[in-house]
This record gives sequence, C-alpha cells and structure tokens, in this order.
Amino acid sequence: MALPIAHVPVLTGEVAERFERMAEYNAKYMRGSQYNPNAPEMLRRIEENTRRYYESLKSNKK
Repeated sequence: MALPIAHVPVLTGEVAERFERMAEYNAKYMRGSQYNPNAPEMLRRIEENTRRYYESLKSNKK
C-alpha cells in the first residue's frame, strides 16, 4: 500500500519576504558563513593531536 505524498508548505506574502530578508542578513553577517583562512592549519593540529592520543592509548594497553 502506497503512502500519500505530503504537500510541501510554501511561504507567501509578508512571511516569505521576512524569511528572504533574514536569509540574506544571515548570509552576509553571520560568522559561520565566512571563510577562516586558518582553518586548514587548525584542522591539521586537531588531526595531529588525535593521532597522538590514539597512539598513547595503544601504548598504554601493552
């Protein structure tokens, strides 16, 4: 037996305009949407610390 397809709600009028304004503001001003030039270095350090941590766990088991 097939399930009925749910209808997707669509924003209209003032609600749609407000949503669009908020989305544009967030894209422009929110910190999460900006590129961090230090991100690759931060990731490398996290990976290195994780690797050291797992190696210390392995050496403590012996």
